[in-house]
Amino acid sequence: MKRILLILLSGLCHFASAQENLKKDFEKIYTEVFTNSEAYERLKYSTETLGHRLTGSENGRKAEEYVHDLLASYGFKVRYQPFSAQGWARESLDLRIDGAPVHAVSLAHSPIAADVEAPLIDVGNGLEEDYQRLADQVKGKIALVYLHILPNSREGIKNLHRSEKSALATKYGAKGIVFINSVKNNVLLTGTASITGKLIDIPAICIGLEDGMQWKERLKNGVMDAQIKMRNTSAEATARNIVVTLEGTDLAKEKIVVGGHLDSWDLATGAIDNGIGSFAVIDMARTFKKLKLKPRRSIDFVLFMGEEQGLLGAKAYVENAMRAGEIDQIKYMLNFDMVSAPKGFATTREEMLPVLNAIGATYMEVDSAFKNENAAGAGLHSDHQPFMLQGIPTGTGRGGALPNNAGLYYHSSNDVFALVDKVGLEQTVRVGAAYLWGLANAADIPAKKMTDIELVKFLEAKGLKESLVISGEWRFGR
Repeated sequence: MKRILLILLSGLCHFASAQENLKKDFEKIYTEVFTNSEAYERLKYSTETLGHRLTGSENGRKAEEYVHDLLASYGFKVRYQPFSAQGWARESLDLRIDGAPVHAVSLAHSPIAADVEAPLIDVGNGLEEDYQRLADQVKGKIALVYLHILPNSREGIKNLHRSEKSALATKYGAKGIVFINSVKNNVLLTGTASITGKLIDIPAICIGLEDGMQWKERLKNGVMDAQIKMRNTSAEATARNIVVTLEGTDLAKEKIVVGGHLDSWDLATGAIDNGIGSFAVIDMARTFKKLKLKPRRSIDFVLFMGEEQGLLGAKAYVENAMRAGEIDQIKYMLNFDMVSAPKGFATTREEMLPVLNAIGATYMEVDSAFKNENAAGAGLHSDHQPFMLQGIPTGTGRGGALPNNAGLYYHSSNDVFALVDKVGLEQTVRVGAAYLWGLANAADIPAKKMTDIELVKFLEAKGLKESLVISGEWRFGR
């Protein structure tokens, strides 16, 4: 009995010592970011000097080189990870409804040229049930679809991504699709209408809320014709992820990946989507290098390109890892996409919550703004998705609000640096670095890579199967 008590006491002392060391590391991280963070000024320079960061464009290339050289200046050995992307750029668009011009913007990966005239038909939310209700009435018409979920829709209805709604319009024979944005004051929103990052077969465009609801109301009184004249350019291009590795110590063969997408759309400068995420990741890397931190597990810091075109950079990273036989080395993936001032940790896997609660409890002793509000849940359409679809647990920061109503303006001409909150951005760096450091040094990552059988059950339980089937990414049969 005495020996058992001594063993337990030794274990408790070891745990207390480990927690105290972790707290000291968190104090160093907190102080370094508070004192020397470069995230805000680097993002300001990028948005105001380089401009947008559209994948496959000259601006995109400049952004890749800027981040490569910046990370090299911190002392990292930086590597590019190239991949092919179908570059796309808008040229001209003319939308007329009943002969009246309507202010509109093309959605990415619409055809190179379109000259379509057809009756406009109201397809509500543009979900499968809406098309099934209308049966073959959509065929040969231009679909008018609400981008999000219409007020007074049935309770519990689940929205789809614009690319999935475009795929449904094509499936049911529409000649074009016109999205109504849900943001007041006729704000226009772009984004890809393609699931694959390749050109789609029908023109897809967005109009403002007030304009759209006016036309939706007038449709109740009879048939109206719509005409879409569109010109775009497209060509195969090479884009590049930017990757740096911090080698681990005793668990070096295990890896944590932390990333955020560097690319943006071209209507503005992508300060919120995803400047605040990508430049937070860059500053996490700077902080680790400055403090000469030596994690037990290896860490890859990745700035992904091509997220907006269909998660192309993240897919390329995962495919490279699979070809190299290294996918099983990735124990966790952290993704920072439009995260600001997080108060807790988010994870796709419930098994992670005890570990995250323990990490957060220690970090909360250092950072009073952190509330250890941790939760589990899973979604799609950001760079964590290709990792999650290989059974890898993923996470991010949670609980913070985007500043200045910035969530309304992503993908729009309003997504500019003036929306960025310096305090919130630096809090993302601090919390993200703490999350990363805690995972990189944890005794164990309890959420293991799922088998395909386990993954199917997980995706079905999270309600993600329908979207993956529509997108063609459901690889598990029926």
